Amino acid sequence: MGTLPERRNIPPWVKVPKDLKDPEVFQVQTRLLEAMFGQDGCRIPYIEQVSKAMLELKALESPDFTEVVVYGSYIYKLRAKWMLQSMAEWHRQRQERGMLKLEEGMNALELSHWMK
Repeated sequence: MGTLPERRNIPPWVKVPKDLKDPEVFQVQTRLLEAMFGQDGCRIPYIEQVSKAMLELKALESPDFTEVVVYGSYIYKLRAKWMLQSMAEWHRQRQERGMLKLEEGMNALELSHWMK
């Protein structure tokens, strides 16, 4: 995901100012953002609607991680945080498995070259 999407409005299910206090915050590997949120964050509105929370992505000093801030009522923000962390872990494992398969394929090609 090239640039982080900017927040333009507050969803109607988020109660101002009560739900904007004390957000849940966690970090996600930047390389997983597009898999989780779509290109340019196109899936964020859907995720917000389903989770009844509001999400904000913030760039950190380290380009390897992005901060995810979750606003909403207590139970909705905890549920959204758990869901997003689970998604991040699933995508991380999926990418890792893909890299292992690629490595195995490359090794097989190298071995078959020497068998001839």
